[in-house]
Amino acid sequence: MLSKKTQYAFQALMYLAQKQNDGPILIADIAQKKKIPLKFLENILLEMRKEGILESKKGKGGGYYLGKPADQIVLADVMRLIDGPISLLPCVSKFFYEKCANCDEKVCGLRNVLIQVRDANLAILEHQTVADIASLSQ
Repeated sequence: MLSKKTQYAFQALMYLAQKQNDGPILIADIAQKKKIPLKFLENILLEMRKEGILESKKGKGGGYYLGKPADQIVLADVMRLIDGPISLLPCVSKFFYEKCANCDEKVCGLRNVLIQVRDANLAILEHQTVADIASLSQ
């Protein structure tokens, strides 16, 4: 399940993608239009700015805008940034692997199934971008 934080990140990114020709957008405008708590949104946008997904401009006419084209912002990357691993167990994670306690990975049927789940999810999430979801939500 997507966390509320990741859902808000996607909502903000879709909004910024749809408004990219309008210049920088104030955090308050995003929060109001997408019904996201302002303080929560500030933290989310700051995280994405640190990773180069977003840029910001201070002063008059300032706000946030996409740091790269919407078709280059991959959904899986945003999910990993905000929530960490996409996989359901740490032993099947591509980027956050951790051995599960009390488990023999060589014979674990659950692990084998969850690798398939991970791969199916990634087959979609690593090939979909903010541009894709922004165009669907108009």
